[in-house]
Amino acid sequence: MSEALLEVDGLSVDFSTDAGTVRAVDEVSFSIQPGRTLGIVGESGCGKSVTSLALMGLLPRPAGRIASGSVRLAGSELTSMSDRALRRMRGAELSMIFQEPMTALNPVYTIGAQMTAVLRRHEGLSRRAARTRAIDMLERVGIPLPARRIDEYPHELSGGMRQRAMIAMALSCRPRLLIADEPTTALDVTTQAQVLEQIADLQRSLGTAVILVTHDLGVVAETCDDALVMYCGKVVEQAPTRVLFEAPRHRYTEGLMAAIPKIRRHRLARLPVIPGTVPDLAELPAGCRFAARCGFADETCRQRQPALETIGSSRFACFHPAGEQARQT
Repeated sequence: MSEALLEVDGLSVDFSTDAGTVRAVDEVSFSIQPGRTLGIVGESGCGKSVTSLALMGLLPRPAGRIASGSVRLAGSELTSMSDRALRRMRGAELSMIFQEPMTALNPVYTIGAQMTAVLRRHEGLSRRAARTRAIDMLERVGIPLPARRIDEYPHELSGGMRQRAMIAMALSCRPRLLIADEPTTALDVTTQAQVLEQIADLQRSLGTAVILVTHDLGVVAETCDDALVMYCGKVVEQAPTRVLFEAPRHRYTEGLMAAIPKIRRHRLARLPVIPGTVPDLAELPAGCRFAARCGFADETCRQRQPALETIGSSRFACFHPAGEQARQT
């Protein structure tokens, strides 16, 4: 295994709210190697997107701030960098595809104007060279007639083409790390598959590491080397994708797996659900945050927070883990 490109150690993010200070991300740690894809999964509000924004240095201010922890990209500490230094790194060393391209793209500038601005700033290209590179990237992500589309505005493109343009823009400077935050949520299944394949193709050719933030376990199974499961701001399980799907350890992960639609005897089986709701971050329980929704929880679970432990290639935080190997240990 090559040396880690990104190392996140004990990252915690706080937000100031009317109810007081709320910890949206709590002691999150993980790493990713060059050329690999890490999927971050969990329900809405679990801290996936906040983690991504923290890595990019894009937390909304003054409400959001990194309370503690370390984020190192190729050995450079991002949490202590100045805003100016971070701006130089964004786009060049690390880049992000946002969930909704219509809000991420500037509506008053053409696609080409936005792409060439990034290339001229980070790559030092001339106007003509930047336009040539931009057209090439648009073609590589599957946009038809890229020499014409480059002069169109975001509203003139379909949702799928806007997302492809975002991918082209994010990868145009060949960043070492790409963060994709729910990049296919608003797309139909055919376009979704095409977009994911284009990200994978560009990743293979550029050697970029990818963090894929999603709630779709099917996307994780198809595209990710490793998976990290978050619940209520904390990492509850991390493992190679194959291991996670074959032998989930945390009861929350087990519940997510059980909720994947299945066909039985030529009909869609009734979907099991995880009972209850995610606890309010302003009023978190003393023990395991999943205890109130877990059928295996006991008094220990309700009083103490389980620590992350490692069995084989899996990390998980559960007093009553699933799987015979985990129970015997």
